Amino acid sequence: MNYDIVIVGAGPSGLACAIEAKKLGFSSVVLDKGCITNSIFHFPSQMVFFTTPELLEVGGLPLVSDREKPTRNEALKYYRRVVATYKLDVHQYEEVERIERTAARRFRTYTAQAEYESNNVVLSTGYYDNPNLMGIPGEDLPHVAHYYGEPYPFYDRDVVVIGGKNSAAEAALDLFRNGARVSLVHRGAEMGKTIKYWVRPDIENRLKNGEITPYLSAQVLSITPTHVHIQHDGSTKKLRADQVFALTGYHSSTKFFEQLGVTWDPVTLRPQYNTETFETNVQGVYLAGSVVGGRQNGEVFIENGRFHGESVVRAIKGRNL
Repeated sequence: MNYDIVIVGAGPSGLACAIEAKKLGFSSVVLDKGCITNSIFHFPSQMVFFTTPELLEVGGLPLVSDREKPTRNEALKYYRRVVATYKLDVHQYEEVERIERTAARRFRTYTAQAEYESNNVVLSTGYYDNPNLMGIPGEDLPHVAHYYGEPYPFYDRDVVVIGGKNSAAEAALDLFRNGARVSLVHRGAEMGKTIKYWVRPDIENRLKNGEITPYLSAQVLSITPTHVHIQHDGSTKKLRADQVFALTGYHSSTKFFEQLGVTWDPVTLRPQYNTETFETNVQGVYLAGSVVGGRQNGEVFIENGRFHGESVVRAIKGRNL
């Protein structure tokens, strides 16, 4: 199958690229190993966005929200409406295994189901599929999760939440309010500076009152089937844990960079690209969305990543004039 553009990732930035491609007359296909906006689908079920609806919109379609800030569920419905409205060619649950350059300066993208030929590739893979691991014993045990969904299975259970930013704070609060006994472990002396303004006083008060047991300036040493071992206040402590949520952040993957020859920084994982066109050092390979930030995933959000598609497709158009 031949296309002008193959887009890897069906998040908001990838969909924005596909919309711009259609507007400018290019054929495109969007491939994703999960569902449409797979990362948003794996957000906590009751999550509320930090931003207002118009800042999440792509393709000029309005996102209607019942409140000032949209919920996860509203966003999921919205992006599916975007796909249907623009009749985008999105292949869900079709994971890209390999991308290679051909002798004709084209690209061949392989999935388990098919092969795709294209003149251009857009990597819009985000970062949420790649959690930052702590590198400690027991991190791979069945009761350790790097994503939080909902609190109900953990009523009257001992839960340890590891992390100090929004994901950890909101998970700890949700678990506490639904009957779990929650301990929060964070390596910093205080919670992260980027915590949502309506969440910060809530989590700080729960920690101060001991309703959520705080272990700040702590180091996680290991996890066993029943406990989390930490270094805190100069001594080693054992925290009872029926469940552990290691919400320590995420980073973008370099898998396709390696396959295609895209240059990236080994420390920050930030790829080399033109900040105006989002083309990498490999001609015909473009980036869109938070993948441009590497480990610095606090720089690119839906709010600004949704505009990358317009720059990418216009650059492709300019090259084809």
